[in-house]
Amino acid sequence: MDLYFRGHDYRYAVEQTMLTLFPGQLPRYPQGEPEGASPSALVTLEEEQDGAFAARAVLWWEGRRYEAGAAARVEPGSDALSARRARQRTVRLAFYDAAVQALGHQPPWGALTGVRPVKLPTRRLAAGASGEQVLDELTGLYRVTPDRAALALTCAQASLEVGRGLGRDGLSLYLGIPFCPTRCAYCSFISADVRGALALVEPYVDALCRDIALAGAELKGAGLHLSTAYMGGGTPTTLSAGQLDRVLSAVEQHLPLERCTEFTVEAGRPDTITADKLEVLRSHGIQRISINPQTMEDAVLRAMGRAHTAAQIRDAMALAGAHFGGLVNMDLIAGLPGDSPEGFARTLEQVLAMAPANLTVHTLALKKGAGLMERQENLCAPEAVADMLAQAKGALAAGGYQPYYLYRQKYMSGSFENVGWCLPGTRCDYNIIMMEELQSVLSLGAGGITKLVNPDTGKITRLSNPKYPKEYLESADKRAQHIRQAVGFQRSLPL
Repeated sequence: MDLYFRGHDYRYAVEQTMLTLFPGQLPRYPQGEPEGASPSALVTLEEEQDGAFAARAVLWWEGRRYEAGAAARVEPGSDALSARRARQRTVRLAFYDAAVQALGHQPPWGALTGVRPVKLPTRRLAAGASGEQVLDELTGLYRVTPDRAALALTCAQASLEVGRGLGRDGLSLYLGIPFCPTRCAYCSFISADVRGALALVEPYVDALCRDIALAGAELKGAGLHLSTAYMGGGTPTTLSAGQLDRVLSAVEQHLPLERCTEFTVEAGRPDTITADKLEVLRSHGIQRISINPQTMEDAVLRAMGRAHTAAQIRDAMALAGAHFGGLVNMDLIAGLPGDSPEGFARTLEQVLAMAPANLTVHTLALKKGAGLMERQENLCAPEAVADMLAQAKGALAAGGYQPYYLYRQKYMSGSFENVGWCLPGTRCDYNIIMMEELQSVLSLGAGGITKLVNPDTGKITRLSNPKYPKEYLESADKRAQHIRQAVGFQRSLPL
């Protein structure tokens, strides 16, 4: 799509809205004046009196012309950043309203294009706004549909509650195990098929244990503690029981866990779960695990490259119940190729019968690096995905589950969202901390990204670990530098 600007240069605001509403279109910025050719848009911004300004967008799409406008005012005394954001938002809304006319439908998240839509209502609640005011702003100013606005508000309230309990002398921990039994077609995470990387697993465990020991020494020396911990991947239970025992023994021996409120291990694939591995996890004080079926339809599982069946999922949940008393997180994906609303309904019924503590319902996202991004075969229509998500919302609410965190991703079917639901008293705080960036998270392991969060400015500094196991093993100095940088940053924050 050809994009023309007049009176401003808020390219990013218009470009991100265009990419969300018109998937497949790429932005171009030609010189000169628009000639009305499809697809193209002219977006203007004019300053008026007393801090007022107005934006107007003219959009040419499929041979027709659409036009919309938006206006706002900068209040006296506003800082430069607030004024810039107000102008940028007004430009975005003008383009958005013209685009909605052209498309004939409104996306569920309106003009919000970011992956963390809960941050906006969280900030407004923290500043003293009421729930009603937040809903009015989301639906009016940002064009979010009422049901998504209510969902964001509920998750924002959970985010505020978790944030209030976090001190500045704490971090959360992520431990990455970048191995899986096979690679799923929808996956873009940094993970290796363990069958082809078997020689790297043992030295990787050795290196991770050394990093844990260094992190523990640095954290304790700085007087810092861990608030929550999560071992993910990949699939951590791809490791043997002995290897899991070594990693968790290092965690217990070295890390400051005295104030750690939860420790979750992502078992993920049921074909990696055995009684001896679960016994190791429980012996080290792990409170909950994740078992992620994604679907209970065997044909869809085969198409996605998952080497297990729905029956194995039920067996794994029964085994987990004997060790964890039902404190298990599960994941589903709406919109998997070959699935249908009827198949998703069967999956929901079977999963809810197993009564997981948490259930995150993901919308399929076509991710760079995933097999599906290349093939894009047999995908569900957005209308079918909407049906699946509506089914999930109704069934989970009826089952006593409450939404507590959500996030979005690029290239999601229908521009929907991923939502985590929990039974009362079983919320997984790490999920909120990570998704809402409430606290610094120290990541150890290949592919992990340490996030250093400044709660005063909102600035986030990211330190990326080497992506692949082999690179990770060759980067001891860089890994140590990141650990010390993260600890130094957290220690420097004023209490």
